[in-house]
Order: sequence, then C-alpha cells, then structure tokens
Amino acid sequence: MDKFTCNLYLITVYQYPNLKLTMKFSQYFRLLALSLIVASCSSDSEPSSETDKSGTPPAVTPIPTETYFPPISRTNEWETTSMESLGWNEDEVSNLFFFLENNNTDAFIILKDGRIVIEKYFGDFKSDDNHAWNSAGKNLTAMLTGIAQEEEYLNITDATSNYLGEGWSNIPLEQELNITIKNQLTMTTGLDYMVDDIFCTDPECLSYLNEPNTFWYYHNAPYTLLDDVIANATGTDFNAYFSEKIKEPIGMQGLFIKVGYNNVFFSSARSMARFGILNLNQGDWNGTSILSDQSYFNAMTNTSQDLNLSYGYLYWLNGKSSFRLPSSVDEFAGSLIPNAPDDMYAGLGLNDQKLYMVPSLDLVVVRMGGASNDELLGPSNFDNEIWELINAIIE
Repeated sequence: MDKFTCNLYLITVYQYPNLKLTMKFSQYFRLLALSLIVASCSSDSEPSSETDKSGTPPAVTPIPTETYFPPISRTNEWETTSMESLGWNEDEVSNLFFFLENNNTDAFIILKDGRIVIEKYFGDFKSDDNHAWNSAGKNLTAMLTGIAQEEEYLNITDATSNYLGEGWSNIPLEQELNITIKNQLTMTTGLDYMVDDIFCTDPECLSYLNEPNTFWYYHNAPYTLLDDVIANATGTDFNAYFSEKIKEPIGMQGLFIKVGYNNVFFSSARSMARFGILNLNQGDWNGTSILSDQSYFNAMTNTSQDLNLSYGYLYWLNGKSSFRLPSSVDEFAGSLIPNAPDDMYAGLGLNDQKLYMVPSLDLVVVRMGGASNDELLGPSNFDNEIWELINAIIE
C-alpha cells in the first residue's frame, strides 16, 4: 500500500468512524482493521519520523473557524479557505459564474469566517476598481448614526430640525418638529412620496402626507438628509467623520460622492466585504470597538417598526412574515428572500448592488455590477435566484 493511500485510510478510520464502510463492523473489527492498515503502512514504506514509528496518524489541520480580520495596512493581503476544506460543492461553481456573467456582474466575493472562498471579477473590472454601492451604502450611514449617538453628538429620538434647522421641509413647523432621526432611519417620516422626484432634498419637495410612524415608504430624500444631520451634529465633514470612525479603522477605501441629490459611496468589492465582517462581529474589528452600543446594533439589524417587518435601521431583513418594497405601498406575505437564510440581513442597492451577511453561517457575500434585469432600488428577483445557486454550493 503506498504512503498516500495509507495516510488517507488512517485519517478516514480515525476521523470518520461512522462512515457506512466502518458501520459494517463492530468496534473490535474496526480496531483490527485499523491495526492491519498501520501494519501495511509500516511494511510498505520506511517511516520518516518518530511519529510514523509510533503508528500515530499524521495530524489533520482543522478548518479555521475563528474570525479572520484582513490586515489594515496591507490591504491586498487576505487569507483564503478552499471549498474542498469546507465540504462545499465545487462542481456547482460554474453554474454560479455563468449566472453572474450573464447578469451584468462586475465583482463577486464570498467570505467564510472572514476568509475568501470565492472571488471573481468579470470583464475589465479588477479587484482594486471602485463601484457604486447605491442604496447598499445606507448600511454605512446607519452604523455611523449609531456611532454619533454613542459619542453623544445626537440622539435618534431627537427632532431632525435640531440639526437641519427650521424650514428644512415644506410643512408647518409644528408638524416638522414631529419628524425624528429615527423616522429617517426607518422610512417612516410621513413626508409625501408621491412627488416627481423622491430623491429631491429641496424643501419644496418635502411636503406633509401622513403623521410620522403611521406609514412606511422607501423615500430616499429623508435618508439622504441624514448625512447633513450627522455632519451638523458632529461639526465635521461627513466624509471625514466616516473615514475616521469606520473606513480607516477597518482598512476600507472609498468615498461618498454627490451624484445629483444622492450621496453615493464608491469603493472596491473587498472594502464592501470588510464592512460585512464588521457587521458579523457586531461592530467590533479584531478587538477594536467601532460601534460599542449593542442595543443600537441590535435595533439596527432587527425589525425597527411594525409597518415593514423586513426593515431595520436602513438594513433589509430576511426571514420575517411579511415585507414591503421600494416604489410600492403594498405589503407582501412571506420572507423577503425565501432561498436565503432566515437570519440574513443585507444592504441592497439600485442595479443589484448586494451585501449579504449571515450570522449563523459567518458568511459575507458581495455582488457589484449592473442591473440584472429591471433597474430596481433595492430587493429584486436576482436575490432569490443567486441564493439558489449559492445554496447548491454551500449545502
């Protein structure tokens, strides 16, 4: 018996005693079989170490399960884990890549325990190229709001007018004062969404429709104004505050850039993946606390109101009993993304920018690119389709 086969048999018998092959034998015969294999290994090849002479099988390197944090100063350095070591089905990867390539994807990454398992770029797009996060960047603003609250620059129960001044909207002051930062985080401001441009942040575009906390609608303008709330509360440029509190401490690169009324974050796919790791570690980066307030973190990544169960503080949530979608006033029964794990939460942006985070699997999935089909603001059919393909690999 050659040395490679001997070692393979030894590992199999020691590490997997319940395989169908060994279940045919009693414990006595299993031990006898093991002894024969050891003897065969000893007789067919010269031992190369004292460990071999003792008959003890070589140590099997365990799959690392502790979270890996890629270095901050060496941004191109990142540990990997093989699909084989995880027991994933590599035969299904080609189907995933075919789907991604045929649906305008530029970048795709899967991390397990912080390590790269799959990383693929399409066309001319490269690992250090920047791409718009679109509304997936709302996650960044939500966490930064929590940091500003932790540092006592603001409280999310404060009136938005405290930081934007009176007259930031086109509604009477008494009604304007009822709108809070939390309403901006949860899409429950009550401002009129039936306007020509839901992105317009000019006062004339922000009129009264409902009382705050009585209706949920994916109205982008009130969200965008959170950037001004944070900047005014901290007395700091929004990009500078974000860079100091999140970007630099976890080794991200990128920038918020004004595009029309919107403030859009651009970065590499790996930077998005870093933010995913930060989330799965509940605001901690390798022992450095980025967001310490666990009460805020839990509220951010769980149902924030009873009007849309699948929405936290600017985070999309899976596994709830119902959901609402952008550009619609309807409520739909069931989970937001049926094929995805129930505990997944996500950043979902226009043209299928995706940041999926799954705590139960310690999994981060990043997708950047063009629209797979229709140009939708957040969730799309792409979510369910891609998770069907991911499941075929990881299950």
